[in-house]
Amino acid sequence: MSDKISTQHAYDREHANHIDALGTPELVTVAEFIRQTLPFNELPASILYPCVAKILVQYHCRGESFSADTPDKGLRIIRSGAVELRNSDNKLLDRLGEGESFHIIGLNAERGAVIATVIEDALVYFVPDDVYRGLRKNDRSFDRYFSGQRNRRLRRAARYQPEPNTMMQQVNTLMSTNLLMMEPSATVQGTAQAMAKRRVSSAFVVKNTDLLGIVTDRDLRVRAVAKALAPETPVSQVMTANPEWVEGQETVFAATLLMTQGRFHHLPVKINGETAGIVTTSDLVLSKQDDPVYLVQHISRQADVNSIKQLVSGMSKLMIQWVNSGMRAQQVSQILTAVSDAITIRLIQLAEEQFGPAPVPWCWAGFGSQARSEQLLGADQDNGLVISDAVTADQLPWFEKLARFVCDALSECGYVHCPGGIMAMTDEWCQPLVTWQDTVRRWTRSPTQDAVMRVSIFFDVRCIYGDCSLADRLQETMLEQASQNSIFLAALCANALEARPPLGIFRRFVVDRDGEHRKELDLKKRGVLPLTEIVRLHALAHKISAVNTDERLKALAAEKHLTITNSRNLADALHFIQHLRITHQCEQVMRGESVSNFLNPRDLPKMAREQLRDAFTIIDEAQSAIRQTYRAGMA
Repeated sequence: MSDKISTQHAYDREHANHIDALGTPELVTVAEFIRQTLPFNELPASILYPCVAKILVQYHCRGESFSADTPDKGLRIIRSGAVELRNSDNKLLDRLGEGESFHIIGLNAERGAVIATVIEDALVYFVPDDVYRGLRKNDRSFDRYFSGQRNRRLRRAARYQPEPNTMMQQVNTLMSTNLLMMEPSATVQGTAQAMAKRRVSSAFVVKNTDLLGIVTDRDLRVRAVAKALAPETPVSQVMTANPEWVEGQETVFAATLLMTQGRFHHLPVKINGETAGIVTTSDLVLSKQDDPVYLVQHISRQADVNSIKQLVSGMSKLMIQWVNSGMRAQQVSQILTAVSDAITIRLIQLAEEQFGPAPVPWCWAGFGSQARSEQLLGADQDNGLVISDAVTADQLPWFEKLARFVCDALSECGYVHCPGGIMAMTDEWCQPLVTWQDTVRRWTRSPTQDAVMRVSIFFDVRCIYGDCSLADRLQETMLEQASQNSIFLAALCANALEARPPLGIFRRFVVDRDGEHRKELDLKKRGVLPLTEIVRLHALAHKISAVNTDERLKALAAEKHLTITNSRNLADALHFIQHLRITHQCEQVMRGESVSNFLNPRDLPKMAREQLRDAFTIIDEAQSAIRQTYRAGMA
């Protein structure tokens, strides 16, 4: 702590010395403003203050404009007032306010003939062109900021998040390389003896250099000893064939998530296609109570609902630890979803122990944010049962009992009943596959407002437990019906346009004026939901089977349905808004408040406010794009 204090004092002294050197009170005022403005805030004092000494203070009346022909070339930073950017077709490109800047020559080079017009009397800090270009030449970070300014700003915001913990290091730094390789013809006894001699808990079964399978202590115990197999039995008969594996360059987080979802204890690691190591649960330090692998695996061992409830009662505090350790927003939501998946699976298993095995194949499907692996705290239930068409009327009560048990137990564990009744315990959403498919066809043929609202939940579907082919077939029907129906896509587009980003004129935030959330805005309703609806619309139109929003965006860019730039911008906007939601919820938990999605933008630091405006602007532009692309179907 003393080191940090002394460093801060040194920093303050450096700035104080430079401020004294400026001399005039006017330049001191300019310096105080500039040092809090992107990207000048990243410049060292030794570069920043000589630049401030050359800044000119200018006043421009409403109606004045700047173009490529304007004599004074340089960067203009808006101290107060507002400026509007339009192209040669008079199309509005952007509106800029306090703290934002523009370089008219750079905009012309990037976007063609751009004209900047003062729409509110403006006080401007003018950085002469030679000074501006000198800064770009000598500071790489400064230069990058102005290379596609807004498009890069959100991505740069990630630099200000906490340094990641060991979860962010590469798997190859953690894996064990003490590997035991066995031929598929090796005996069970010979393999066990070799494992005991090497003191390892697993062996790879290989042919030449190909990884055929893996055998662990548990495999030998459960598949060989417990079944009284002969010691001469080939190890290939008890191995786990074609095991999941991870690339050595992947993060420990990626390996953790894979092991969490698959409930693996051993995970092979490959480098350049060759098996190079293995990661075990021991390597992931399972003794740590805040480790998501520990949590998920202990959920799977609980014997009743109350035990699960007690185990996950501290979930909000765990989220705070994960955020403070440096996990990104999308990683936290993936972990929270993996936990809810694990709870659901264990509750289903408890129900099966109580009611006996299912009479026909079936699948528990998650919808909405759980399907997208984008859950946060406070999520309610969105689920359903997809049953084999072979089910008979006298077999349906088994599924009804199971659904009621699981949904009520989920509510006890903190996942409250869906206010709209979208749960497996509701008869409408506990149906054979053919009934689900008929419902989807009816929705797409007659896209009523109610049907479109349902689509916003049901068309994000993922198998949580059971026969996943049933969920896959349901999704195939959804994609086939949606992609062929322009009227239905137009209705989805209209729904995606209803929730507008909370930006008014001059990019000012539009907040609630009264009520419980006065002066606040809803990050989920006004940010996350319209963005996910936009991406879902594109995915359904182009038969993209991915459900997670990031994966959908990557697939849309790969298939050239979106540009790489637009795909990245939407991903950056989503990640930043989710980051604000998560950090806001963490602060609420620490204050002992109930978590919500409402936030007062005035409580944010200046840079975060600007980044939030950028995120909402990207969503607004994406809404304009889908209006042009899909609304024609209404004709």
